[in-house]
Amino acid sequence: MATPFDLTDRVALVTGSSRGIGRAIASSMAALGAKVVVSSRKREACEEAAAAIRAGGGEAAVIPCNVSHKAEVEALVQGTIERFGGIDILVCNAAVNPAFGPLQQLSDEAFDKIMGANVKSNLWLCNRAIPIMVKRGGGAVVLISSIAGLRGTDVIGAYGISKAADFALARNLAVEWGPRNVRVNCVAPGLIKTDFARALWEDAAALARRTAVTPLRRIGEPEEIGPIVAFLASPAASFITGAIIVADGGVTIA
Repeated sequence: MATPFDLTDRVALVTGSSRGIGRAIASSMAALGAKVVVSSRKREACEEAAAAIRAGGGEAAVIPCNVSHKAEVEALVQGTIERFGGIDILVCNAAVNPAFGPLQQLSDEAFDKIMGANVKSNLWLCNRAIPIMVKRGGGAVVLISSIAGLRGTDVIGAYGISKAADFALARNLAVEWGPRNVRVNCVAPGLIKTDFARALWEDAAALARRTAVTPLRRIGEPEEIGPIVAFLASPAASFITGAIIVADGGVTIA
């Protein structure tokens, strides 16, 4: 009996997938049979992640890309098509956060960088990849957002603004492309133990305060997010679009 979670022969493009959550997503997709394009700014890191997928029996290609540069985004999509013949799944995971502190201290340069890399690049990717999906009968897009887009904060406000914008982007794309059988959803992780979020979990006292108000009493691991994204990209989620799936150990409901 076929499983509804099967991704055999689906082509999955995952940005920011050389480490952390993105790498876990790429690994989960490959384990379910997808042909995965591993992408981030540094080729060496991508090659290492792709090699791990191949060692586990999966299929992976490497196409480096800085998503802040439109020409590189276009080359990433075109390279994926040339390598695997099309795109069925797009996961927009790459993001930046060069600012840590109150919004009053936020520079225009930092704000523009955050919004460009975290929001505008996602629109670039979707506008180029989704029409390719349509030609193949449909597809799935997953934007990796954050609970920072749901909650206020006094240290990563601009990042939170960008992640809230991703919610709106997903909803609007879901409405626009739903009639063409393309689904668009968001995953909003809580605090996950990655290098990207190190400043939020490496302080023992701060971590203790955070876990004390988290129902599961711990922070998450990247491997707990990858399967959620793979589910949203699979036939098992065929009636889900425009949704925000929160994976935060319960912190936003406590």
